[in-house]
Amino acid sequence: MIDGTWEPGPATRWEDAFLSGNGRHGAMVFGDPADDRVIVNHHTLVRPNGSEGLRPPELADRLGRLQDALLSGDTTAAEDFGAGRPLVWVQPFHPAFRTLVRRTRGLHEAVAGYRREVDFTTGEVTASYEAWGSSVFVSRADDVVVQQVTDLGLTADVVLDPGLPGAPAQLAVGRSTVLTPEGAHLALRVGYPGGANGYTGVTVARVDGGRVSVAGEGIRIEGARSLTLITRVVRGPRHPDLTKLWATLPREDYDTLLARHVPPHRSAYGRASFVLRDAAPERQLSGSELLRSARSPALLERLFAAGRYHLLSSSGLLPPRLTGLWTGDWDTAWSGAFTTNANLNLQIASAAAAGLPEVTAAHAGLVYSQLADWRDNARALFGARGIVAPSHTDGESGHTRHFQRAYPLHLWTAGADWLLQPLLEHAEVTTGSPDAALTGALVEVALFYEDFLSREDPDGSLAVVPSYSPENRPANASWGTVNATMDIAAARHALTTAAEHAPGHPSAGLWRSLAARLPAYLVNEDGALAEWAWPGLLETYDHRHLSHLYPVWPLDEINPYDTPEQAEAAHRALELRGSENDSAHGHLHHALIAARLRDPSRVAAALDAVLGGDFFHDSLMSAHYPSRNVYNADAAHTLPAAVIESLVQSAPGRLVLLPAVPAAYPAGELRGVRTRFGAQLDLRWSEDGATAVLRPTRDARVDLRTGDGFALTETSAGNPPAPLELTAGVDRVLTLGPR
Repeated sequence: MIDGTWEPGPATRWEDAFLSGNGRHGAMVFGDPADDRVIVNHHTLVRPNGSEGLRPPELADRLGRLQDALLSGDTTAAEDFGAGRPLVWVQPFHPAFRTLVRRTRGLHEAVAGYRREVDFTTGEVTASYEAWGSSVFVSRADDVVVQQVTDLGLTADVVLDPGLPGAPAQLAVGRSTVLTPEGAHLALRVGYPGGANGYTGVTVARVDGGRVSVAGEGIRIEGARSLTLITRVVRGPRHPDLTKLWATLPREDYDTLLARHVPPHRSAYGRASFVLRDAAPERQLSGSELLRSARSPALLERLFAAGRYHLLSSSGLLPPRLTGLWTGDWDTAWSGAFTTNANLNLQIASAAAAGLPEVTAAHAGLVYSQLADWRDNARALFGARGIVAPSHTDGESGHTRHFQRAYPLHLWTAGADWLLQPLLEHAEVTTGSPDAALTGALVEVALFYEDFLSREDPDGSLAVVPSYSPENRPANASWGTVNATMDIAAARHALTTAAEHAPGHPSAGLWRSLAARLPAYLVNEDGALAEWAWPGLLETYDHRHLSHLYPVWPLDEINPYDTPEQAEAAHRALELRGSENDSAHGHLHHALIAARLRDPSRVAAALDAVLGGDFFHDSLMSAHYPSRNVYNADAAHTLPAAVIESLVQSAPGRLVLLPAVPAAYPAGELRGVRTRFGAQLDLRWSEDGATAVLRPTRDARVDLRTGDGFALTETSAGNPPAPLELTAGVDRVLTLGPR
């Protein structure tokens, strides 16, 4: 099994529940024959906590004094900029409720023959035991959670239950039950403490045979052949018109709804695939068995497939949160927010290359919906035009709220460039150039830097001040300082990219001039690319973030081909970097950068740390820390990107084949990769060589490079010239032999 996973028993923890989702609704399926539970999630469910109306404070009039102090050597000056404000987290993400189908007759004690399974190609989660069966999917076509239970003589109580861990005691809960000829209509209304708003879950219950009656807080089914529940969550007033909401739910049977859902899901999921030659003997093992075999090729295959499946399933209305689209607890770590200074971009890193434009569209929706708030941040905090992105958002507000001495995230100015980069990569993959909306956003980032870059260092270069490298600090200074490498890279990239794609803008020439005046990166006494390009600031190497290597990944500004000396310094910085608290995102960020720097041993070590660190639940969703500590989607969603980058890398004018293949997967096949010069690529490799098939959608001239163990031998047209000439609609076959 590659495109799915299975377990021999029901989930006993919500973290192990199998997942389904359509980018709006999510379902967590336990598959328990006696107590069939499905936790229902929705991307919009964030609990008001007093932060929703907060705007960024007016600090711009103090900015000049802060810049003077930092440039004069006051290493703690930034601690007073915004100090004294209470730390306010964004509204926390939470589950809606669980549907319970609780059988009133017992089960045999033996569990032989039980199987719980999720099919990644359809998004359907099934469980079976003797005559009992359960099937669940979240429809892309109808935007509902669909659940069917079959059992001859089914007798069960059915209820919508809001009583999940961490739920506030002050929730206002109301229920409605209406019997209908086909079964019943159920509704659960939940109001947040102290407010008028909340959310409503509405369910149509269709019962085949037997009797239905109102019982307790739900219904009782007696002697039925099957039960189908069709559920939708709506956020809004506490007292909606339930009749109208019920009327919006589809009435077709399970098979009809599934047939309507599968084509769009299967089409998206099936665009890319990854198989390894030596994986077949273990492919039929359950997920939990595979997870105990950290070096199994079948485990890497399955986690690659699961990562794409979960990433697709959690992206739609919004991109994935820290927990994707799922949680079974109201007390989500870090509010279950979108953390933008590392986690979000890492999670969606494979979207363009792995053929998931749905993920990029969800990310674009988040970004474009918040641009007005980002303009407020730029004006209020820095007195500038343009946009500044926050480091956390709940999906509703894009205002900067996180003011803290130890983590002054409000000083981070690189966020807008970082968050627009996935959209730029998607544009390169698809059309070759950004559309009007993206071009407009790129211009706004450049306008911010046009206003913000007003100070110089003693040598006459521009100084980025204040500056912050998430989430690190110099060993001999406070967090807010001068010339963080990430900030320099983001400013240079934003200015040059805007000038390139908006050449007619009145400021295009000025942007190029400002980019040229930004300081060079600094190589420290250890020969490493420094995290701060400012004299006297000492490195803090043991940290989970690798923000200073932003010029390597994703920007490709520093690479082994065009800037070999800087690439060597970046590689030295990677060698010296510790893993601090073993966060999963740190290990996989390390893998992505190591792949760009052509270091297969470091890619392998980073993957080994995640695969062998007990980061994955039986659901194949991941945790933030080892030992499955803190449910978190970073590892699950980022792993496919790390695999792809080790095998194929592309830029608008470059293709790199097999740059950093770990010894753990010496042979396999990667299909459906999208390149940033407009070609789809299928790759097959082994110790004896490799074959790549390019299918260009537009003409391109491409600099072709190979990893150290391979050399180009021939193509379908003989040895190619350098650079490689590609013609739209004409396939090109490249053959590589061992070097």
